[in-house]
This record gives sequence, C-alpha cells and structure tokens, in this order.
Amino acid sequence: MKAFSILEIREIIEGELIQGSDELVIDYIPYYQKLLPEKRNVLIFIKHKDEFDLNYIKSRLPCAIVTHLDFGILDSMNDLTVIRVQDINRAFWKFVEYYRGQFSIPVVAVTGTCGKTTTKEMITHILRAEKRVQSTVNSANSRLAHLHYLLGMDERTDVAVIETAVGKPGDVTFAGKYFKPTIGIITNIGACHLNACKTLEAYKNAKGEMVTTVYNEGVLILNADDEKTKTISLEPFNGKIIYFGIENFADFHASDIHYSHGGMKFTLTVDNTTYPVFVTGYGEHQIYNALAALAAVKEIGMNMRQATKRLATFRNLGRHLEISSGYNGATIIDDTWNFNTTSLKAGMRVLKQLGDGKQRIALFTEMASLGNYADQLHKEAGEIVYNYGAEIIITVGNLAKKMANYALSLGLNAQVYSFNDYGDVYKVLRNILNDQSTVLIKSFGNNVKMINLAAYFKNKNC
Repeated sequence: MKAFSILEIREIIEGELIQGSDELVIDYIPYYQKLLPEKRNVLIFIKHKDEFDLNYIKSRLPCAIVTHLDFGILDSMNDLTVIRVQDINRAFWKFVEYYRGQFSIPVVAVTGTCGKTTTKEMITHILRAEKRVQSTVNSANSRLAHLHYLLGMDERTDVAVIETAVGKPGDVTFAGKYFKPTIGIITNIGACHLNACKTLEAYKNAKGEMVTTVYNEGVLILNADDEKTKTISLEPFNGKIIYFGIENFADFHASDIHYSHGGMKFTLTVDNTTYPVFVTGYGEHQIYNALAALAAVKEIGMNMRQATKRLATFRNLGRHLEISSGYNGATIIDDTWNFNTTSLKAGMRVLKQLGDGKQRIALFTEMASLGNYADQLHKEAGEIVYNYGAEIIITVGNLAKKMANYALSLGLNAQVYSFNDYGDVYKVLRNILNDQSTVLIKSFGNNVKMINLAAYFKNKNC
C-alpha cells in the first residue's frame, strides 16, 4: 500500500481528529481486523461497537481508527489516533475510490460462469515474465476482499488482474466502481448462483454488467462462440471489442486443435499471423481460456511469441479437470472445483477423449445454488451426459439420480449406481476401478466429502 499521513487521510474522507497525531503514517488498512497480526501503523474502520476490540487495537499501536461512533477519549492509549466521520461507509469507500485514482495502470477484470479463475491466473502468469502484477488470489473474489487487492497496488505496480464473481446482481458493477477496469473479459455465460439472481435472464444480465463496467475508452474481450454472450447488449459500449473463439470468426482464433501430452496444442491466428500454442490442461474449454488470456496480454503490449512461449509454462489449477493415475492404475479426472452445466459439458468432453477405448465412469453430486431452476438444469445435465456417454454412472443425491435417469430415458446404455451415502461410493469404486478405467469426479466447489473422495482415489497407494 502507498503510505499516507493521518492528515492526508482526514482530508480525503473529511474526518475530524479526536485524538492522536496528524503526523502518524499509515501503510495498511486490513479488510478484516485479525489479518496481519504483527502489523502496526494500520488504519481500522469501525462501523459497529462490537468491532471495537480493545486488546487487538492495543496490540497494533501505533495505529488509527476511523469511526462515526463516540468512544470518548481513550487516554490509556497514547499511540492511538482517532478520526471521527459523519458517515463511516461513505468515508470508507471514498478512501478506496481515491486510492485507486492514484494509479494510471491497465486493470483487467475477468468474469464468466466457468474459466474465470484459470483465465485470470494465465494472464497473471504471462505478464509476470515482464511486469509487476497485482492479482486476486485463486478464487478469493468476494466484496470483502476487494480492499485488500486494491491496497496491494502501489507505485511499483504495472498492471492489476482481478476476478469478479457474481454472487448476486450488481457484484460486477460494484467491483468495477472501485477497480475501474480498462479491460473486461467475459469467458462464457451458463447458469449458476440462481438462488440470488432468481432467473437465468437476471444471471446473464449480471455477467453482462461488464459491458458498462469497462469505461468506453476501454476494451471488452468476448467469447465469439458463446450463445448467451451474443445476446448481451453492447449498445452502451463505445470502446474496442475483441472476440476469441474456435467455431466462429474471431480476432483470436484457434484451429488445428489436438490433445497432447499434458495439455492441448493448437494454432493461434491473430492479425493474419499464426502461432503454435501449447497450454496445460485438457479440453477445448482450456483453449478458450488461453485465447482470452492471450488477447488481454497483447492489448497490454506483450509480444505474442513471448506470450505463447510463457503460456506453455503455465501450470493448470488443481481440481480443474486435474488428471492423475490413481487407484489400481485408473485414470482419475478430478473436477471438484465447480459444477454447472457449462463445466459438465467440458468435463464430459475430456472423459470421452481420455477414456476412449476404456471403461468410462462418471461420478456426480447434485449441482448447487440453482433455485427454482434445479430440476430443469439437472435435466439439461442429463442430456449432456447422454450426448457424450459413459459406461457407468454413479450419483450422490436425489437430483443427481434424476439427472442419470433422464440420460437413461434418452437412450443411454449405462449401468447406474445411485446413493445418498458416500461410503457406498467408496465401496463401488474400489470394486470397479482398474487400469482400464477412466473416472470423472464432478461436484460443486465446497463439497468437502467429494474433494476428499477424489484425493483418496488419486492416491495410488490408497
């Protein structure tokens, strides 16, 4: 974080000095008080009286607090500076907005139903060959964490790359207000978080907030092959639009695609020039992620040959269609990071390719957070399973069972095991897995039981 004196901070947030010194220099603002337990010279915004932890504040001295509450004069803490404001929320976000305004750097914002974390990590990895990059960590992209990432920018930062998730409508707009992205990416739009978004149209529009989040002189990077993305209105946007794709015309186009050892090979065509590209991780979805990432880094100014060479050293994220040789020599495809129809299609494609000529096994839990669309989307999932096929299907939960049964009703010839207890799943897999088996393990991201199950069967010595 760039350092500020208390006097400078007071002028920014229009605060009154109640106690302490205007000369105290602040170089961090924790978004959660208990972070950085050894850190001092911090500024703490206190919105509620129960947030005033006297012992914690004493351990941070010298430090400062900003509040609209009246705690009186805290004489016992001479090294504590107190700033009072009329509206604590207004003061907090006024400082955040001011801080972002100190840096004129490219900021890439990535959203989408699937691929946003991987795309963000690819961009960060490629750029770090030449630049100092501030990036969101893994998929930690909540509103609460925004301040932490913003304050990670300082005078040495060349570029920022952030992931903007959609837990509910307005999340992308909210993040954009403070990060002020110059480049926005929508990887794809499927169906997720429908408990909060309520309808598929509302979810699509929530992702489409990226169009108005990027300033008109900025850049939008869009998936030319994604049907829902095509229905987003681009009328409010007057900046530059870049398309990436495989099937349709695109500025960043992939062709000559094939599976290779450890990942995918393809030919990239951009500006009438072709480049051979390798990216770790299996499936066409990984190529889409790579295309979006390469479009972003080129826009920032990176040479394409250097970028594609750097991309080849990217390590795919764990639990994102992670391939292992596991129990009894079986091939394990761990895709327990997330579960929606978009990621299911990607997973079933990889299962079909890697399991060709072997016994293909698909293990599913239910999909989560689908609200009133749960039955409809599990039915769509069953159709995806039917289209790509498997010899054995194992399900956990009633909706997952319905998904498998719908695939059977369409004509899929498969043996189905349906359970509600994970112990039964372990028993079945121990009996059927061998070196002629390929199993896709699919679940929603925070399903610890399925994550542990996948970890167990990835271990050859289990």
